[in-house]
Amino acid sequence: MAEIFDSPSTSKPVEENTQNPTPQIDSKTTRNTKPGVKRLIICFSVLLSFILGFPLLWKSIEIYRAPLPFDRIDSFSSQVESNTLSFPCRFQAVFIGFDFKASHREVGAAITRKMSDLGRGDCGGCGGNYSVDVAVERGDVSALDFGAKFRSDDEDADEWVRSVVKEYRGGHAYSVVVVNEGGEVRSVVGKYRHAWIVGRVEEEEAVLRVAEIFVKVFVNGGDEDGSIRSEFMPVGADGRIVLSFSLLNADPRDWIYDWNFREIDETFLQPVIEALQPIANISVESQVLYHTPKSSFSYWDDKHGSHIFTAKDLPFFVNSNEWHLDTSVAAGGRSKVLQLVVYIPSAKECPLQLKLPNGDISKTNGFISPMWGGVVVWNPQSCIKDLESKDPVRNTISRQDLQTLFEVLMGQLRQLLGLKSDNLYVGESGTSILLGSERGFTEWELDVLSRKHICFNLLSCATTLGSLSRLVQSLPRMIIMDEIGKQMKEYMREELERS
Repeated sequence: MAEIFDSPSTSKPVEENTQNPTPQIDSKTTRNTKPGVKRLIICFSVLLSFILGFPLLWKSIEIYRAPLPFDRIDSFSSQVESNTLSFPCRFQAVFIGFDFKASHREVGAAITRKMSDLGRGDCGGCGGNYSVDVAVERGDVSALDFGAKFRSDDEDADEWVRSVVKEYRGGHAYSVVVVNEGGEVRSVVGKYRHAWIVGRVEEEEAVLRVAEIFVKVFVNGGDEDGSIRSEFMPVGADGRIVLSFSLLNADPRDWIYDWNFREIDETFLQPVIEALQPIANISVESQVLYHTPKSSFSYWDDKHGSHIFTAKDLPFFVNSNEWHLDTSVAAGGRSKVLQLVVYIPSAKECPLQLKLPNGDISKTNGFISPMWGGVVVWNPQSCIKDLESKDPVRNTISRQDLQTLFEVLMGQLRQLLGLKSDNLYVGESGTSILLGSERGFTEWELDVLSRKHICFNLLSCATTLGSLSRLVQSLPRMIIMDEIGKQMKEYMREELERS
């Protein structure tokens, strides 16, 4: 077999190629000395230029944010939300015909303890910031004299109590006069800032009745079950309320009704607007709409002889597609619009009545939607369509019917503002009659609305400022101009002074 051998000539070049060549240093291009001063000056100049120019560069790309008092805003917001706002109140109780064994101060302390048990500490109340003064007149003669006057006409008795309270220096205090004389106990709350209780009443019962009227009526506005929320007031951000009255003809092919709204405005509305002037700036508008059917269904009830819609149908009664109610130009965007609607059903649904959850027919035949308004269903006297007439019959609602409708609408407005619509307060100690005012709102009711309005504004302010503070802090690249910061500081200063 032939053998194969590597040639020596071919293996030698391979060994030479595998060896790393030694780099050659060029003496002409290689620096033999350290960098000189010139290079150091150049490097230092470049570094100094960068240092001096960096603030200018940072300033040119900086998002300008005026300083805002975030700490004060958060502190103010948390303080308002945690501590309920209370107002200083002064109460006075006058007992006639009683023979208290305790002193006046002890009787006042007993009333104060009862008030503390009855109070809920809601925003807009008196909290613990109040005083109770007590006056006691002993003697059966004065009791009989006072009792005879108090059992006469309530309007005359109201003026009489007003004069009695002034004699005890309680003209600006919430006062209750209790007369212990024979007969059934009768409790009446006047249209000013006082009430009276007359009848045979024990001392302990008298103290309880006085405390309940102070807390439940004069402070809470007659709130019996705690359903009135102080943090909701239908007043716009600009302090205005627009009362929008609308008369809706469901089907003008059956009949057409109109109203003399100018008479309503001049006769009925002006006293109400003047009474509520300290609460809000109120403006009024009206309109008559046609082809405005409701969205819900009704059914015929033989027992009541009418078409019935129930409380379950109320969320669907308002037809937002056909009821073009939001047409106010005066409302702008910040005013609050309250819709007060009179709905006239068509002939095929007339008469139309509201059935309450307890099975009774509503006496007012209307309902409210909080923060929106109220609706009253008005049935014409004759629900029979005139088939002989080709054109629909045009009618005008009579003055008597207008007055009835206005009373219902004013009751709804009172409910929307957080007050009672009826004239009775049913409490733990008994029932009290609430006298009405020709202006629609009594003095003590206006006090309740004023406190609630202030509380509502303060809560809204704290909530808005807190939300704004959290939003701005979460957006670090949000621009805040000096004018905004100035207004924010001024606003905070005013609110802190008010609170």
